[in-house]
Parts: sequence; C-alpha cells; structure tokens
Amino acid sequence: MPTSRPAEHSAAGLSREEAARRLEEHGANVVARERRTPLWRRVLQQLRDPLIVVLLVAAVLTLTTGDLPDASVVLLVITVNTVAGVVQEVRAERAVAALTALSAPTARVVRDGGECSVPAAHVVPGDLVLLGEGDIVPADGEVSDAALLLVDESALTGESVPVEKTAGENRTPSTVPPSTVSAGTVVVRGRGRVRITGTGPDSALGRIAALMGTAPGLTPLQRRLARFGRVLAAVTVALCAVVLALGLVRGQPVELMVVAAISLAVAAVPESLPAVVTLALALGARRMAERHAIVRRLPAVETLGSVTVLATDKTGTLTEGRMAAERLWTPQGEATVSGIGYDPEGHVVRDGHPATVSDAPDLAALLRASMLCNDAALEPPADGDRLWRAMGDPTEAALLTAGARLGLDRAALERELPRVDEIPFDSARKRMTTVHRAPGGGLRIVCKGAPEVMLRPPVLIDPPDTRTRAAARAETLARDGYRVLAVASAHHDETRPPGTDAWESGLSLLGLVGILDPPRDTSRTTVTACERAGIAPVLITGDHPLTARAVAARAGIEAREDEVTTGMRIRRGTAGPLTASRVYARTTPDQKLDIVQAWRAAGHVVAMTGDGVNDGPALRRADIGVAMGQRGTEVARQAADLVLADDNLATVVAAVEEGRRVYANVRRFLLYALAGGTAEILVMLLGPFLGMPLPLLPAQILWINLLTHGLPGVALGAEPVESGVMRHPPRPPEESVLGAGLWPRLLAMGVFVAGVTLVAAVWAREAGRPWQSVTFLVLGATQLGVALGSRAHPGSLANPFLLLAVGTALALQVAGVYLPPLRALLGTEPLPLVDLAIAGALSGLGHVVMRIQRWLFPERPPRARPAPAPAHG
Repeated sequence: MPTSRPAEHSAAGLSREEAARRLEEHGANVVARERRTPLWRRVLQQLRDPLIVVLLVAAVLTLTTGDLPDASVVLLVITVNTVAGVVQEVRAERAVAALTALSAPTARVVRDGGECSVPAAHVVPGDLVLLGEGDIVPADGEVSDAALLLVDESALTGESVPVEKTAGENRTPSTVPPSTVSAGTVVVRGRGRVRITGTGPDSALGRIAALMGTAPGLTPLQRRLARFGRVLAAVTVALCAVVLALGLVRGQPVELMVVAAISLAVAAVPESLPAVVTLALALGARRMAERHAIVRRLPAVETLGSVTVLATDKTGTLTEGRMAAERLWTPQGEATVSGIGYDPEGHVVRDGHPATVSDAPDLAALLRASMLCNDAALEPPADGDRLWRAMGDPTEAALLTAGARLGLDRAALERELPRVDEIPFDSARKRMTTVHRAPGGGLRIVCKGAPEVMLRPPVLIDPPDTRTRAAARAETLARDGYRVLAVASAHHDETRPPGTDAWESGLSLLGLVGILDPPRDTSRTTVTACERAGIAPVLITGDHPLTARAVAARAGIEAREDEVTTGMRIRRGTAGPLTASRVYARTTPDQKLDIVQAWRAAGHVVAMTGDGVNDGPALRRADIGVAMGQRGTEVARQAADLVLADDNLATVVAAVEEGRRVYANVRRFLLYALAGGTAEILVMLLGPFLGMPLPLLPAQILWINLLTHGLPGVALGAEPVESGVMRHPPRPPEESVLGAGLWPRLLAMGVFVAGVTLVAAVWAREAGRPWQSVTFLVLGATQLGVALGSRAHPGSLANPFLLLAVGTALALQVAGVYLPPLRALLGTEPLPLVDLAIAGALSGLGHVVMRIQRWLFPERPPRARPAPAPAHG
C-alpha cells in the first residue's frame, strides 16, 4: 500500500476548478439516451396509419380520374395531418424530456474541503461522494470509508440480497465484502465515502443502458381510445358504404361516390385522437410542473383524476419538514429552544432566561451528546437564499441547531471526541450509537433513540424513578405532537469487547428532546379540499401513535386514540379491517404495503406520498406514487410517478385538479369531434332522400374536417378547469370515456347540426339558390359554433387560443365560398350577402343549442365510491 496518495485522493476532494475541467473532459454523468427518431421515420409512422392509407388510396383514385381539385384537397389533408402528428410527437417528447431534467437526482460530494450538493450529472471521476441510507450511487467508484455499508445491487445483478461493502484500503485479498460500488445501486444501510472511477457511459449502468432500447407504451386512456376508434371506424365505414350504394343507385359516377364515401369515413373519425391525447397529457404534465408537481410518468396525469384515497406520511407533507428541537428535558429540569428553521441564531431558554453552557451543564451534556451522535450537517444560505438547509436527516439537523443555539461548536466537539465506530440507526432497533475516543483515554459511548427502547434496562442503569419520570414526560410530549428522542451516554475503557450488546447497555440517561415538525399553514385546508373532492386522506407514519394522532388532528384528520391502528396490532392480527382506520402509526415498510393494498382491494384508487427508502415499495404498489422532491430520498423519487418540487401536500390537490381538467378536455374534444362526424354522416345519408343526390363533394367534406378538427379541436384541449370540478367525487377508472351521459349528448348534437344543415339546404334548393354551397357553409360553421358553446367559461378570455382558432377556421370556411382559387378547388359558388347572413344565423344556433344542452344536461358528477369508514364510526 502506498504511503501517500495523489492530490486527487485527498480527503478534501477535488477543487471546483478541477471538477469543471474533468466534466469538460469526460462529459456529463448521464447514461446513453435513446436515439432520437429520425424525421423520415416519424413521417413514415404517420403515413402508416390505416386511415391515412385510405386517404392515399383516395388521392391515387382521384388523380387517375383526373379530378385534380379533389386530389389536391386530399393531399392537403394528408400533409396537414402528417405535419400535425409529427409536431405533436416532438412536443410531447420534449415535454417529457424537460420533466426528466426537472426530477434529475443529486449527489453529495466534497469539493474544496467542504460538503456540497451537486446534480448527479456533474459528478466526475475522482470525486469524493458521500453516501447515506436511501441514496442511489451516482457513478461507479471505490469505497474509501464505510460504516456498516450495505448496498442493494439487484438492479444490476438480479440478486435480492444486499451486499456488504468495505473500504478498499482496509481490505485484504481474503476479505469477502467487495470495495467497489456501481451506478444505480441503492444504499440500504449505513454510510460511506466513495472515490468515483467511472461516470456516464463508462459506468456499469451506462454500459447496460447502451444495450437497451425502450419505446414508450400507450397509456391506458390511449389504449381505450384506440379501441374505441377502431370500433367507430368500422361503424362509420359501414354507414359510408350505405352512402356509396345510395349514390350509385341514383346514377352518380362510381369514381365520385367512392371518393365521397372514403372522404366521409375519414372526416367522420378523429383519426389523430391518440396523438392529440398524448399531447394533452404532456401539456397537462407541463402545467403540473408549473404548479410544482413533476410528472415522471405520463399515465399518472390521467390516473390522478380518479384518486379516491390519499395516503400521506407526516414529515414534510402535512408538516413543513423543517424539524425544530423545541423542548428539552433532563432529570434536573426543562428548557425550550427559540429560533427559526435551521438558523443557528436563537436561544435555549430556561426559567425565562437564555441558558449558556456554563450555567446549564445538564443541557450542555444533553445537546453535546446529540451533536456527537449525529450524521447530519447544516448548510449556510446560498446566494440569493436566506435559509439554512439540512444536509441529511432533518431530525438530526434540528439537534445540531439546538446545540448551536446553546453555544456549542460541533467542529470543536468532533476534534475533542473523534468518532471511532458506530452502530447506524435502523427501523428494527430504533436507535443509533456512536463511539468516540475520550481525551483522557477510554471511549465515550453516545446513544439516541425512541423512548420505548431506550428507557429500560439493560440499556439504562438509572434508578426506576428516573426512568418512570422520563417515560411520563416522553408520553406527554408525544401527546402534544412532538417526536421524542431519549439520549444516553457512558464511558468505557477499551478492554470492553465492542458490539451492540456491550455498547448499548449500562448507559446513563442525559435527557429527552422534543422535536416538532411545524404543521404547514395549508395542511388543514388541503385535507378539507380532499374530502370535498371525494378523496379520503389517511395518515401512515412510523411515529409514535400519540404523535401521529396529534398531527392528524391538527391537519383535520380526526381519530380517537383507540381508532389509531398500529403496526403491532397489524402484526398480531388484531387491527381488524385495515380500511376502517384513518391514522396508522409505528408501521413498517411491509405494513405500508398491506395498507395500500387493502385500500386498492376495496375498490379505491390510492395515491401514496413518501420520502424514505421504506416508502419505496408502497410508492410502487400505489396507483400513484408521490415523492417529496426536496427532502425525499432518491429511492422514493425514482419509485414515484409524481414528484412534489415544494414538498407540499396541497400540490397533490392541485395535481388532481389538473388531472381532472385533462380528462374533462379529452371528453370535451370527443363530444365536439364525434358530434360533427355524426352530422356529416347524417347529411350524406339523408340528403338523397330530400332531393339532393350528393349533398357535399369529397373536397368539401375534407375541407370541413380540416378546419373543424384542426386548430379548434386542439384548442379545446387547453380549456381551463371548470368551476366545481373539485367538489365532485372522482370518476371510476373503469368508466368508459364516453360514459356518464356523453353518448346521448353527442348523438343529440350530431342530429341537431345535421338537422340545421339539411333545413338550410332544402330552403336553398327550393329557393333556387346554390344549395350545395349553403350546405357546405352551414355544416362547417355550425360545428364551429358548437366548439364555442363547449367552452368551460363562456364570455371570458380564459382560452383566447380557442377564440382565435374558431375565428380563423370560420374565415377560411367563408373564404371557401368567395375566393376564386378555393371555389375552383372546392366546387362552390358565391352566395348573395342575404344568403350569407341567413346561413350565419342558422349556424349560430350551434353555439346557442350547445349552451342550452350544457345547462339542461350538465356533466353528471360521477357516482361516489363506497366511503371510507368514518373516524368516529
């Protein structure tokens, strides 16, 4: 082993300048991304759509018959549809890529001798990375320091058993635990320092990613719409065959009727609907990101609108996540801690006066031990920020803050009592122990943990009276909503054999610390909003039952003490139905899974929030996994469908509202598009019986379809959310997209539009006017009136794009009757201004009737699912 290390291997880490140079040399620490689909392939994929193939056949047929105007319109429709489809694909891909960048992981590294957080993409070879429980290893590296470091490598090897890691310099050839870690693996226990050796494509994850290519699959909604589209196309083709037969019977040319039937089939079916929905989902995800909800998987957008149960943890969601050690108790007395957040400025107050290290030795001993048995760090405010931030566990950061407010210097304590060993915290033991070399010789043992595992022999050697008083005070603090930690210490000589049993016994109690996570100002209003929207909020936490109940009560989730389901009762099988409770305490990761699964088995759609490693399985199991973006572990963020950038539960409610808006706009588009398609079929089907052999030419049908399903249809997808949408229960996911009364409404509107058009056509024919041009103008304009009548907020400028789109489409529709080039293309004739006014008045009825229909038959609220058991039932 060399006696010295190169400069790059120093404990101070790389300098910022060297890190920047290496980033330039080696590139970003990102795996090889899937190659972008070439433009020609995108165009080919659009042209392979079955209905576009039908249009191509129609174009060939019209060209062979010499019908250049109709062929031109058909080719124009093909071009517009193809361009729109490609643009939509690119926009959706860019939106998803932007969201991926927003949720990129971070890494804790040592630069210029100080700890800092950088994007994982900026990690470079030679970096010294700090790893803790819940972190994802950002790149390949060699372990230089480890304390009970256990890494889950199943993502790379398929082995389900975590692997122990040791420091490379302490390893002999016969040592079993390896000294290297790989990118993408997960730290499940302990902590360590890793010197990075491979990043990006040179890492294990990068090499595997280079061999894989994954294509995004359709969302459930898209699959339902695709099936619906196929059925609708079959029905439409059958009806168009009837139109074809009627035309041939009446002596119309075969070529003309074939093209008319094909054009009608294409016009009646919204063939670009799957692409429109994909874009709507991506834009909805972008709007959610603007509201601090980052969608990692697009299906989450559509599922959010159906959420019926919101299972939330406590810290950082119902509360601020800025832990504060507010109450101190020692056998000699009590004190409170004042200050804001993690800022060291503040005081420890006893008997109404600020305490100091010299006049409060018991408090100094308690906080000194709390700062030593601690893996967190405090980060000073960055440029433009006024807040101190916690690096690591917020609870431990609160202990550091309290010690600093008493006047203790952590760096001096660590120099005086350097750590030589430790037993990290785990959920089974519920405590953490560190071992320090004492100045006068021997070892100082410091242990902190939950009162129920600390305040008993053989952990403590204190008299029963002291333990009883401490237990009573801990229970009182817990009832008040505090998270309580007991702190104890002991001094041993170095002859005592090391190990858990030896170090975590024979300790003396130093005191209790009551740590409060201040409730968010929006917690109660958020819970109220959830319940009003038919979403049942439930609290699942690993905290003490009394703490859980107190926090839930402050947030508006009421439960009596005997209604709090605990992990112990679940384990013993005495908890009863898991869906009968609204508050769950002292739960383990597998019990969180059971709770989520119980709600899902009862027919509910569950959104689960979480931030820790132990939340990962439940986040995966839930219908919607929601991770905290600021304080959450990488495991939680990677397991989730939705990441809250502001760690605020109210953002989930905003995301649900956005999800309902997307779903409502998809239904709005379907009502408008399918009503128009139904009207076109009815006009072509019934026209011959009213003395009009061919009500519309193929070019006219395609022109109407191009204008009505183009910009106005897309603009309907940008409609704002309707008032009252969050006062209705969520829609069942199994409900058809045309359910809840949409089928009768679209059929009624289709019949009305067709009726208005046929009345105008018959009038024009009887009056000797250009009846086919009147039919063309009224049919298109009436559909545009329906689009305006479909607005969520009529009479406002909430969606100016729709007004612009309808105005542009209407101008082009009128231009098709008056502009000579378009008249030649479409086969229309100019109308007198009187006829234009009459046609305009008739088509305006589309807007009026659509508004009347929405007033008489409003969107039916979904049927509520079985409600969760009441808190006091």
